Amino acid sequence: MSVADRLPKSDSERALLFGGICIVLGALLTLTPLRTTLPSGLYVFFEVGILFVIYGILVLGLNLQYGHTGLVNFGHVVFFAVGAYTVAMLSAQDTFAGIGLGFPWPLTLVVGVVAAALLGAIVGATSLRLRDDFLAIATLATAEIFHTLFINFRGIFGGNVGILGVPQPVKEFAGDADTTLLATLLLIGGFAALTFTVVTRLTDAPYGRVLRAIRADELVTRSVGKATFTYKMQSFVYGAALAGLAGGLFALYNGAVAPGYFTIQVTVTVWIGMLLGGAANNRAVLAGLAIIMGLRLLSRFALGVAPVSADAFASIRLVVVGMILIIVIRYRPAGIWGNAKELGVDS
Repeated sequence: MSVADRLPKSDSERALLFGGICIVLGALLTLTPLRTTLPSGLYVFFEVGILFVIYGILVLGLNLQYGHTGLVNFGHVVFFAVGAYTVAMLSAQDTFAGIGLGFPWPLTLVVGVVAAALLGAIVGATSLRLRDDFLAIATLATAEIFHTLFINFRGIFGGNVGILGVPQPVKEFAGDADTTLLATLLLIGGFAALTFTVVTRLTDAPYGRVLRAIRADELVTRSVGKATFTYKMQSFVYGAALAGLAGGLFALYNGAVAPGYFTIQVTVTVWIGMLLGGAANNRAVLAGLAIIMGLRLLSRFALGVAPVSADAFASIRLVVVGMILIIVIRYRPAGIWGNAKELGVDS
């Protein structure tokens, strides 16, 4: 058998191999004396890349809920925030605002995922029987309620300042900034690749076919004996848990959490990325997210030469992104790489 025959054939196998390599390389940079030097001009690319892989975990969870199951969740950011705040509150030390209990960060990351999943179960149990538009409103309201709680309960969540002093394990072990940046990208990128593997295997299995059947016609799926509410609940909780994982990794990377990191803009970004790439296609939603993040990166450079103020430029950027989305929906309603027949939309 040749080397080519031994290479992974499916997307999930390739992502598993890629994620494993990334985590090993990241661990080597973090735990050994190996050091690297990055060109200063590339810092911004690495920072946006880290944000992309964190949001990548978010969009994969949202795609599981909406793309594969048809659940309209406009409050995805709340599970991201709960994961981040749980990690921050349990692991932070010497914080001057909010709670910091100083527990080991690996334990807090697990608790953060569980907390987001529990919130997903509570929201799902009370909202998943609602019609799509009411489910969207209920999830959006949940996100706004938690955002208000984070701001107003200063003794617990730190108010607008948030919680500082969250451990940054990669930075503590790697030492210098360049090695930390590269190792963080590799490690979180590895987690994102492993998440892709798990979600793809889940959705390619018979379980995923039931989810897509629910999205296509819940009544027909129920008539053949499938417990549709149980499947919807599982999909919603899995998506919430992935958002909690993304939030926990974000807190450990950033070293701080604050309400300003968890606004509705996060939900909008992952929704646009998913719709732009093509819902129900795990590779496509990541590609769509990459386009949106790439546009944000390009706009950073364009701001330096644009003859307008920063506020005006931010408005122009929103208009440009909105126009791109309108054009894509007009000519590719299933997304750039989406399957119009599978999603049941007119191409």
